Amino acid sequence: MNSVGDYLISLLELYDVDTVFGIPGVHTAELYRGLAASQIRHVTPRHEQGAGFMADGYARVSGKPGVCLVITGPGLSNTATAMLQARADSVPMLVISGVNDTDPNRRGRLHEMPNQSEFAKSVAVESFSVTAPEDLEAVFQQAFTLFTTQRPSPVHIEIPLSVMRASCEGLSLPAVQAAAQRRTEKFGLVKACEFIDASTNPLILAGGGARLAAADVLALAEKLACPIVSTVNARALFPAAHRLHLAMSPSLNTTQTLISEADLVIAIGTELAPTDYDMYETGALPKMHKLLYIDHETSQAPSADLRLEGPAEEIVPELLAGCTEKERKPHELDAIRRAADQELSADYRQHLDVLREIQGTHPAAIIVGDSTQMTYAGNLCFASSHTGGWFNSSTGFGTLGYALPAALGAKLAAPEKPVIALVGDIGLQFVLAELGTLRDLGAPVIVLLWNNQGSGEIRDYMQDHDIDPEGVDIASPDFQHIAQAYNLNYQLVLDHASTAQTVCDQITDSKSALIEIRAL
Repeated sequence: MNSVGDYLISLLELYDVDTVFGIPGVHTAELYRGLAASQIRHVTPRHEQGAGFMADGYARVSGKPGVCLVITGPGLSNTATAMLQARADSVPMLVISGVNDTDPNRRGRLHEMPNQSEFAKSVAVESFSVTAPEDLEAVFQQAFTLFTTQRPSPVHIEIPLSVMRASCEGLSLPAVQAAAQRRTEKFGLVKACEFIDASTNPLILAGGGARLAAADVLALAEKLACPIVSTVNARALFPAAHRLHLAMSPSLNTTQTLISEADLVIAIGTELAPTDYDMYETGALPKMHKLLYIDHETSQAPSADLRLEGPAEEIVPELLAGCTEKERKPHELDAIRRAADQELSADYRQHLDVLREIQGTHPAAIIVGDSTQMTYAGNLCFASSHTGGWFNSSTGFGTLGYALPAALGAKLAAPEKPVIALVGDIGLQFVLAELGTLRDLGAPVIVLLWNNQGSGEIRDYMQDHDIDPEGVDIASPDFQHIAQAYNLNYQLVLDHASTAQTVCDQITDSKSALIEIRAL
């Protein structure tokens, strides 16, 4: 190991990193020294925010942390929006950046920030500063331990420019330690099983934190003959057509009634956050008779009757083994599903029909959403058929411009699967340049564009609240010519009933495409 760059890349390979997203610059060039000779693929987005979103999409599909390599100052600050989206949705991300050396007598250096480390700590769950090459081993161990011992979140590592240029002569690669595990004390598990056995009408709420326990959560539901209500980040954890899986937003009246009728709610890996449980801003969570709460962190459920803190993948198998099977007739869930669908507007039901038809034809498809109407409809009543098959940015931090770069990250993680990015005309304009990254990759992604000539959802909100609409009527470019400029297939859909078939035809064509749906 001659350089810090060589050592860094070797550490990444040691931790099973196969893809890195970043834009090289003078403040990261030294870290690239060992990259070309490695087995790691480097993807160059057109903006560091895109790098972060690509890492996010890659992580959600692969199950491994997405890795970004960005320059000091603006590289990190440009990535911060993506880091905050990942933190809101509990997505593991490792962001490695340079940093200027500390010198109180010098100001105005290139890419200088007042206090980069403090900035990073406000965005990431932890920020580590490397002061010498030999620190890298311990820092990597701490970072990857954080990914497995608490709620997954972005972690930042900064390396001063002087350290980048230091020699690593004599340093060798460590042995990767086994991932640390957190054990839940037995009293809580016994009490939880007593709660479950005493219940006659239990219900499971599953969030994204149930990802690694999905099979056991489903087995628990079958043992208890009870439904699973999945939040947005859990929609791709259970078979879409499973008789006990209710892919219904907890904010719907139908779902809230079901939750309030349960005599025990078992919440697993969900923050009980308003973006899932109170999207209509009524100011209250669904009423729960009794709550058993299971998560990495349980402080967000202070009123829970029992809290078990730790990873769902460690706790749920214990509950499954310790509780008694229930012999009872399950709910008539098909009628409940139909009732939930009927709560949606006609436009949203039309969007749902499109999503369900695409899934029926291509069940392996990965659908990545931006904050746009088709995504909103899906979040209310749509489920994927496999892990990583449905995710978007319209919950949590709720940023625009997410879907296209995140879809590229997803495609890199699962090149054999069709990938579809759901975007609006404004959201796509946030990241039009990433169509260039799509062209670079040469891997087909379908961009499904809902074009209502502006912020249709915000326009409706303003009108509903007696606000004169302002700033929401925004001109769109000629998307056909943009598609041609980036060598994409282009289709304009005017008959909405043909949308799904158009998407399926483009998937079969195995070439990237931009499909524009004009709102009537």
